[in-house]
Amino acid sequence: MIQTNKPVCVIVGVGEGNGTAFARKFTFEGYQVALLARSLDVTNVLAEQLDGARAYKCDVTDACAIESTFAIIRSDMGEIDVLVYNSGSGVWGNIEEVSQKDFEQSWQVNALGAFLVSKQVIPTMKQNKKGNIIFIGATASRLGGAKTTAFAGAKAAQKSLAESMARYLWPFHVHVAIVIIDAIVDIPSTRKLMPDKPDTFFIKPEDIADTVFGLTQQKSSAWSFEIEVRPFGEQW
Repeated sequence: MIQTNKPVCVIVGVGEGNGTAFARKFTFEGYQVALLARSLDVTNVLAEQLDGARAYKCDVTDACAIESTFAIIRSDMGEIDVLVYNSGSGVWGNIEEVSQKDFEQSWQVNALGAFLVSKQVIPTMKQNKKGNIIFIGATASRLGGAKTTAFAGAKAAQKSLAESMARYLWPFHVHVAIVIIDAIVDIPSTRKLMPDKPDTFFIKPEDIADTVFGLTQQKSSAWSFEIEVRPFGEQW
């Protein structure tokens, strides 16, 4: 057990980019951090680097796995103050190329998982009259492209879920917000795919993390629900 008097942040969907940056930011700001992912390959290494962090293997499409994982987190760390839902599944193809399985999987990860995970933290946040639930969204939630048949629908469902939750939970002093990322995230895999792009083309995970943390510090008289982040040179 590593439970301390530090607040607890759960980051769902920790990989090499945004999830890792969120974990580093919240640790730096004095939080215990629970790192959730389907695999422990990245999170075990990251947990060793961050004071007060612990890795948990969890499939966000499995309700039983989510329930048991969050029970362990509460036992290990205490009640959860911040939930950052960063899980996302992108299957690219037009309506004729995307299968039913692809479509369902994208919805399960982006929308159903967000629903199931949120239900694990809402009762205590309501009772304590404080807490933050932050969803990491995408521009696809607003604009369905020809190749985003599965992803756009799933992200739109996630955004609508977040809005419904915000309308219900804000009066209980629980801040629900969504960050719409309108950019290509700067990680090794995207750099490899786009070697000709300059640094200014990409959005930096650590800068997104600063924005996400800032949301959790807002005063309730001026809460944000939906904010966008994009590089200064992005066309929009």
